[in-house]
Amino acid sequence: MKRIASFAINHDKLKPGLYTSRVDGDVVTYDLRTIIPNCGTYMDNGEMHSFEHLFATYARNGEAADKIIYFGPMGCRTGFYLLVRDTLSPSSAIELVQKTLGEIAAHNGEIPGASPTECGNAAEHDLPKAKALAERMAKALAGWTKERLVYEE
Repeated sequence: MKRIASFAINHDKLKPGLYTSRVDGDVVTYDLRTIIPNCGTYMDNGEMHSFEHLFATYARNGEAADKIIYFGPMGCRTGFYLLVRDTLSPSSAIELVQKTLGEIAAHNGEIPGASPTECGNAAEHDLPKAKALAERMAKALAGWTKERLVYEE
């Protein structure tokens, strides 16, 4: 079987940050890596779930809404994938992520889409941990540039 591109990345060298994972036609996949892989500490489900709801909601309500295809967690619980149209420049993608992290960190109130009629696992959310994750990632991505979007070899 052909090895998929995301398995070809050296996970021993990955650090929290934002990386261009792949480009498929007009779709760019960004790797928002929140945890060092294989370190023994991973996002828990409530934290990851709430972060995903908040990121998707804020990003899809912003200026780049029509360029966002998908935002969701990695099964390994070390990050998220953000899929966008290639009409969103790399610099704009970084700005989008940084702005959205700030909005999550400052979020007050209920988690969007977290009621039982809107969500398939409404009981498993953790807003304080999602906000703390956003704060950590905002610090990690401070000063991030398009040159840093490349995975380390």
